[in-house]
Amino acid sequence: MPSKRVILIIVEGPTDDDALGVIFSKYFNNNTVRVKIIHGDITTEKRVNSSNILTHITDVVKQALSEYKLNKSDLMNVIHLTDTDGTFVSDEAILYDETKEKPYYCKDAIRTRDPAAIIERNRQKRENIQKLFNTKYVWKDIPYQLFYMSCNLEHVLYNKNNLNDDEKEKEALLFAKRYMNNISGFVRFINDPEYAVLGDYLASWKYIIVDSHSLERHTNLGMCFNDQD
Repeated sequence: MPSKRVILIIVEGPTDDDALGVIFSKYFNNNTVRVKIIHGDITTEKRVNSSNILTHITDVVKQALSEYKLNKSDLMNVIHLTDTDGTFVSDEAILYDETKEKPYYCKDAIRTRDPAAIIERNRQKRENIQKLFNTKYVWKDIPYQLFYMSCNLEHVLYNKNNLNDDEKEKEALLFAKRYMNNISGFVRFINDPEYAVLGDYLASWKYIIVDSHSLERHTNLGMCFNDQD
């Protein structure tokens, strides 16, 4: 395989790969895209903080290369997808609701039976995300960019929120089926100004961190895809 031709996509869960993996592969060329599923959110893992998260990201990259039997010299860049999960809202927007065992995302609030835990999660995730979107390289010299789905991938791709695992799987497969042979249609979709935050990369992050934007339906992933006829 030619040097510097592998794009590594880091995603949080298997349904993220189900929905977007084949689309990334077809857009960038089947031989160049590799997907690493980390089965969780690295920005909220225990003992991961802004002082060591780059080490953890580098470890993920090394593990992916080992799994795919690739060398560092094969790697062109790393694209990392993360859900915002309402991370940047004020603590006052995190509301107690004894009926919500898991965080329940509304347009301008998070409802939960454990507000203190979500406040702490948001603090950790916020600090780690801010470190990552200001990072240009991981593992010393591998180009890296973090892109967001707000408040999560399902919200952006299907305009649905608070789905269970079965619903996520069903929607992901339907989405992939809809666009796997219509890449130009996907490019138009992911660049739709109704929810796409495009233009300058850092400016897109400055947008999502204010007010309730990290709970609203937004993404800057369209920056990965140029318009096609």
